[in-house]
Amino acid sequence: MQDIKLKSLDISFEHFPSFDLSRIAIKLKPFAERHIKKRHPWVFSDAIDKQNKDGQSGDLAILFDRKTNKFLAAGLYDPDSPIRIKLFQFHDKANIDAEWFDQKVKNAFELRAQLLETDTNSYRFIFGENDGLPGFIADVYDHVLVVKLYSKIWFPYLKDLLPALIKYSKCTTGILRLSRRVQEDKSQDFFKDGQLLFGALEEEEIIFREHGLRFTANVVRGHKTGYFLDHRHNRQRVGALAKGKKVLDVFAYAGGFSVHALVGSAHEVISVDISKQALHMAEKNVELNDHSGKHQIIVGDAFEILADLNQQSKQYDLIVIDPPSFAKKKDEVEAAKKQYIRLAALGSSLIARGGTLLLASCSSRISKDDFKDACFKGIKQSGKSPRILEETEHDIDHPIGFEEGAYLKTIYLRF
Repeated sequence: MQDIKLKSLDISFEHFPSFDLSRIAIKLKPFAERHIKKRHPWVFSDAIDKQNKDGQSGDLAILFDRKTNKFLAAGLYDPDSPIRIKLFQFHDKANIDAEWFDQKVKNAFELRAQLLETDTNSYRFIFGENDGLPGFIADVYDHVLVVKLYSKIWFPYLKDLLPALIKYSKCTTGILRLSRRVQEDKSQDFFKDGQLLFGALEEEEIIFREHGLRFTANVVRGHKTGYFLDHRHNRQRVGALAKGKKVLDVFAYAGGFSVHALVGSAHEVISVDISKQALHMAEKNVELNDHSGKHQIIVGDAFEILADLNQQSKQYDLIVIDPPSFAKKKDEVEAAKKQYIRLAALGSSLIARGGTLLLASCSSRISKDDFKDACFKGIKQSGKSPRILEETEHDIDHPIGFEEGAYLKTIYLRF
């Protein structure tokens, strides 16, 4: 499967570097073995009890049961990460080859079938651990496949994965994106962030559709893979709620919520973000779609802007507050909760009577219950008592395969 022909485009990956990979036999400490038997995909370095030899990045790690010596699980060895082994095969033995990867990709594609029946040609094709390929992300924007790697363990397997991804997505162009950690690793010089993997790319900014609306993603230099796809359902929901409303979109980034609100016949939308570049992209996205509402951008710190709007006694019918992750490390959790309390207090003070406030968290270390608790503590400070209109999680292309994979939490509150 390393060479395929798609339409008139010849694609070969024979020029990719070869890797000398080994197999490592491993046994875990009892507490870790219990987690793995429940199909948890992570093995931390301190969970390893025995291994027969040192491992290199991308080596196949085979885990054996402590008592019976039978096959337990298999995954890729990552000596550069505290998550030493990323697991993708449990309980039953399998040949990890092109055919195996093809089946994984096929399963992922079939999970997205319902979404692809809508007027949408942008989606998360592979969602890492949740699709059985830890640390491997693949997003599709129209005809462009964007692969993002969070570990160099995947370099040796791109030859097998890319043909399967092309086969099911029908993409004619492929771009590679690398996490900051992988970019900083200088042990190889073939794979680079923003690299063209196959096909041709005339423009870095790709126009794609989301439930009939048009957006752009910079697939070479944009944040993550160029856009945030996980809030697709919530953006559509905001559009349905926005008719005739005055809307405030905080942490707007490229204006996803703002565009849906305007196309949903919002009277006025204000997009707030600290990044001037992101808001310029928001303006582009607004211009790509037909609407009759007024759009304004405000560049600056969201907390300061919300406080200033409160001082001006501004009121909005619909407010979206969707901040970036506040807790990327364990020791940031308590500070993150305080941030959510502040945002809920500021946002609820700005809501007009009968209005709706959407509060979201993408911090995986903050549980749904802790997030809700923080939100209501903040709302209490405003002296208001809303009811929960709706609670949502990930869209269909972000399936949840294990506990830590459930990072997105959204609450709609009616005042």
